[in-house]
Amino acid sequence: MGSLFKPKMPPLPPVQPLPEPPAAEVSFEDKEAIAKEQAAVERKRRGRKSTILTSPLGIEEEAEVQKKTLLGS
Repeated sequence: MGSLFKPKMPPLPPVQPLPEPPAAEVSFEDKEAIAKEQAAVERKRRGRKSTILTSPLGIEEEAEVQKKTLLGS
């Protein structure tokens, strides 16, 4: 009795194949621009890396335990 009240599902349309992606032709000027941009990023990364004074394990130097007082002892 359930099939009397359910409409039949129409057939699905056929699946269209995806179009071919365009060829990745990059001009010489574009290659130069990309290379310059990557060089700038590396230069900036190198600049920041030199400011980090600790390792992932923490400070490697000994801590200064005794401090001078105002009286000079």
